[in-house]
Amino acid sequence: MKDEIKRAIAAAIVRILRPLVRMLLRNNIPYGTFADLAKWVYVDVAFKEFGVPGRKQTISRVSTITGLTRKEVKRLKELPEPDDLGASERYNRAGRVLTGWIRDPRFLDSNGNPKELPFEGSEESFARLVKEYSGDIPPRAILDEMVRVGVVERKNKMIRLLTKGYIVSKSEVDKLDIMGKDVSELISTIYHNITSDPSEAFLQRKVFYDNIPEEAVQELRERLKKMGEEFIENVDQILSRYDRDINPSVTGTGRKKIGLGVFYFE
Repeated sequence: MKDEIKRAIAAAIVRILRPLVRMLLRNNIPYGTFADLAKWVYVDVAFKEFGVPGRKQTISRVSTITGLTRKEVKRLKELPEPDDLGASERYNRAGRVLTGWIRDPRFLDSNGNPKELPFEGSEESFARLVKEYSGDIPPRAILDEMVRVGVVERKNKMIRLLTKGYIVSKSEVDKLDIMGKDVSELISTIYHNITSDPSEAFLQRKVFYDNIPEEAVQELRERLKKMGEEFIENVDQILSRYDRDINPSVTGTGRKKIGLGVFYFE
């Protein structure tokens, strides 16, 4: 690897690590724990993505390309993947229910807004919504999760949707899980754009100016938040039409994950 590439990677890593280390120190995560996690990821990626085509990946080869001893590679290979305490599964299932609530005409009023729903007892109940969009998970478990993160409220035996987006406002565990997903997806898009032909590049855009007065910040923060939410809701409408969890009638092969940040990821 050329020296200038190494220096550029080192500078990029420092920028990425600064906010990450800030979060680790805030939560009393010592360097040794971070180092162990980094070594585990090195070994996991090497085994899964850097094998020789047609040959089984070996501990010796992983030791060579990671710089870790064979003993250490073997130890790390036998460790389980770090646990997110179920945050991903909670997010995915509750997110599907929320999407169904704001897209399925059965659960919308005459103005196209999500209805207030009884917990059970009718075809337009929360229990029916959960059965349609989250499979065999008990409706009570989904309701408790959505109440916990502040997405819905229950009042006078009716359940009301408080936001059209699954925005975690209470659980720090779930916020950290989302951090891991979002940062991972952004870096994956950047990696794709670095290693692919320009004609195959994914969307990766941002806009910024660096000489804006402090007095304008609050106004711009509110305007950009509103514009961003409207934009993401429009994107959601487009993508949901093609998702087979939302529209089982959609045909085709494979299972691709597609989204927009405003950066595109697969």
